[in-house]
Amino acid sequence: MGTFERYLSLWIALAILAGITLGQVLPGVVEALAGLEYANVNFAVAILIWAMVWPMMIGVDFSSLARVGEKPKGLVITLVVNWLIKPFTMAALGVLFFRYVFAGLIPPAEAEGYLAGLILLGAAPCTAMVFIWSQLTRGDPNYTLVQVSVNDAIMVFAFAPIVAFLLGVTEISVPWETLLLSVALYVVVPLVAGIAARALLKARGGEAAVDGFIERVKPASILGLLLTVVLLFGFQGEVILARPLVIALIAVPILIQSYGIFLLAYGAAFALKVPHRIAAPCALIGTSNFFELAVAVAISLFGLNSGAALATVVGVLVEVPVMLSLVAIANRTRAAFPESEEPVEAVP
Repeated sequence: MGTFERYLSLWIALAILAGITLGQVLPGVVEALAGLEYANVNFAVAILIWAMVWPMMIGVDFSSLARVGEKPKGLVITLVVNWLIKPFTMAALGVLFFRYVFAGLIPPAEAEGYLAGLILLGAAPCTAMVFIWSQLTRGDPNYTLVQVSVNDAIMVFAFAPIVAFLLGVTEISVPWETLLLSVALYVVVPLVAGIAARALLKARGGEAAVDGFIERVKPASILGLLLTVVLLFGFQGEVILARPLVIALIAVPILIQSYGIFLLAYGAAFALKVPHRIAAPCALIGTSNFFELAVAVAISLFGLNSGAALATVVGVLVEVPVMLSLVAIANRTRAAFPESEEPVEAVP
């Protein structure tokens, strides 16, 4: 990692402070940016996510995707952890903390709302941000794309039934516009742009031109991450300052879940001798959350000022710092993983 990337945690901390300050000093600007949305998908954030994701998408070689099935371990770990373990452990942690550990600190009605929000977070594995975490751990872009794509396909069918089961209700309204628009904006659009850029670069200078261009645009990817953090914390700064104790309590099970899920998936990849370029992204996908979807569902089901909505917002707040710490862990333990399997390569 370069000098700038090595101190990324510091830049993120400064971006968090800048976001909160921006929300207090220029609330009108923040409100205007927050209003640039459709179906609870913010277009300002979407543009910044494109900046993060696009460089990695240029590295995707579609001719190699057919060979991903030859190395299924990473994909299997991702799917098992995301859909058979993560939603249920998040619900269990929510019950433990909000019905027992924090019972004397929070009114029961509020506690149930926070529990519902945690369930929504646990059932929505990450989509767009995975590409930046994969890039920071030098993950295989082709394999990461497959992992995210399969995850999204399952989410369309599994999210509502899992949430309905864990919430104990028979019907749940999923904002399909939010789900489908988010996948289109955060995955499909940058992927198409990446394919077009890759084809143009290869026509001009082959793989060397592709690699050189990706290296040159990497700073834009990191800048997109930092500006996304500024916006997210600008949007939620008022909440942070108004209810710090409640936010700290909600963050406890989220933090335990995040590190626990990462260790489980990363440990399984280590035990199965999965190469690091696949192991790191497969563990990070399950750790982070599709917070846009979770927030949208919480608002539609329980209301904008509900405990469930607040819990999903806390998920947004802890996401980036936690993921950066896990990226650091993954990078420092790279040597413990085998390098015997080559990353997915294009078919000659």
